[in-house]
Amino acid sequence: MQKYIALLRGINVSSQKIMPMNDLKQLFEESGFQNVQTYIQSGNVIFDSNTSTPSELAEAIKNSIRKKFGFEVNILIRTPDEFRKIISENPFLNDYGKDTERMYVTFLAEEPVADRISSLQDNPFNPEEIHYGHKVIYLYSPNGYGRAKLNNNFLESRLKVKATTRKWKTVKKLLELASSNT
Repeated sequence: MQKYIALLRGINVSSQKIMPMNDLKQLFEESGFQNVQTYIQSGNVIFDSNTSTPSELAEAIKNSIRKKFGFEVNILIRTPDEFRKIISENPFLNDYGKDTERMYVTFLAEEPVADRISSLQDNPFNPEEIHYGHKVIYLYSPNGYGRAKLNNNFLESRLKVKATTRKWKTVKKLLELASSNT
């Protein structure tokens, strides 16, 4: 069994795509996943599976959600090891003047074309800052994510890849939960 972390995009936001976490947990269990645990209402699920590829898992979960809830949800799957790497490589942690409450990680479904990444990095979005990692964007938004120019929709549009964003605190908590359940 492999431990995974599923990140669902755009559920329970602005009264759209409502999905109670108990129902989501039940859906995962009915799909044969084990040790299922949800974290907060924004679509974070930790679970164990024998399925070998994240893309197969994402497709199976997406199909189950479509059948049960009647809408499409983009799903990104990562392993705890990938979360560890993401956490260890956050460049903003080296700047002690940065408030971790203003740090975010945008998880990307795939690697964007290099030119699209360059166009983001070459343009100043002051006071926001971004750094690109492997299938992630690290975002520092000193005015908060609600006012961020570099929000999820903007990044998806510019990079032409599916994405979902989480607060830094959530990223760390998901790894903590996944690690304590091993």
